[in-house]
Amino acid sequence: MKSIASAPGKIILFGEHFVVHGTPAILAAINKRVTVTSTFTENKTIKVNSELGTLDVPISSSYKEAKSKFRPFVYLANKMINSNQNANGLEIEINSDIPVGVGLGSSSACCVAAAASIYGLFKELSSEEILKMSIEAEKTIFPDTSGADCTVCIYGGMIEYPNVKKIDNTFDLNLLIANSMIPHNTKNSVEKVNKFKENDEERFSQLCDLETKLIDEVITAMKNNDATTFGLKMSENQKYLEEIQVSNDTLRDMISSLKEISLGTKITGAGDGGCVIALVKDENVSKVPALLPKYKECFSAKIDTKGMTRELVEWKREK
Repeated sequence: MKSIASAPGKIILFGEHFVVHGTPAILAAINKRVTVTSTFTENKTIKVNSELGTLDVPISSSYKEAKSKFRPFVYLANKMINSNQNANGLEIEINSDIPVGVGLGSSSACCVAAAASIYGLFKELSSEEILKMSIEAEKTIFPDTSGADCTVCIYGGMIEYPNVKKIDNTFDLNLLIANSMIPHNTKNSVEKVNKFKENDEERFSQLCDLETKLIDEVITAMKNNDATTFGLKMSENQKYLEEIQVSNDTLRDMISSLKEISLGTKITGAGDGGCVIALVKDENVSKVPALLPKYKECFSAKIDTKGMTRELVEWKREK
């Protein structure tokens, strides 16, 4: 028997960094996915196969002993094996088309798909239960995770966070994602924002209020099928991110290059590297490669409305 689960990557459309300080944020799942397949084995080991490498450890191993990229899988596998005496070992296979380390939710999608896949071998859990387990698993590598990324990976579509309110958008967003090819460090970016707040609490408070107002206007724009206003609010949000100093020359150059063919462009995620996103009309997508340096990765993305999916497959062993 094997259990297969899949989860989408994500982008933050509005509210990154400010959400940590009490403002709302809008996140969206995108149509780049990770698929995790789990099977029972008799080897008394936990084996993980992925494009990032292979891990094969005894079931008695602690997740803390594994490299950070494998910790969520060892954590989830051990948790289930220890509570199910009939399970000897597990093999976990990971296949992903989500770029790693650029703020598109690769680790969160892996945690969601792994929790659904591994637990699916033993019993069927609700989406809420899988969400709880996936956040626990992600905390083995990111102890301060808010759970926002796992939440949108579970439910798909667009959500307002932290209220976890599903947003029904009435127009088809055609999003371009451009990778700066600069690795980002979320912890460093968060510390930079905290320093900005400490140095000018009054202005930071004003920016939080502006962000909250902006998100209200975005939700109204979606209800009115107003893609133009949506794009303008993306660019407005970028000005706030510039002010709290999570941008850099490379990101600014990319945003400037895409400005002529986009309705709005901004950083998505922690900043200081990673990706920018642009709202682009269909007829302009083909113009994008000529506007960016050849070494920059870019691709179109649509909003994923499926969220997490799972299936259980049974087969007969050959004699």
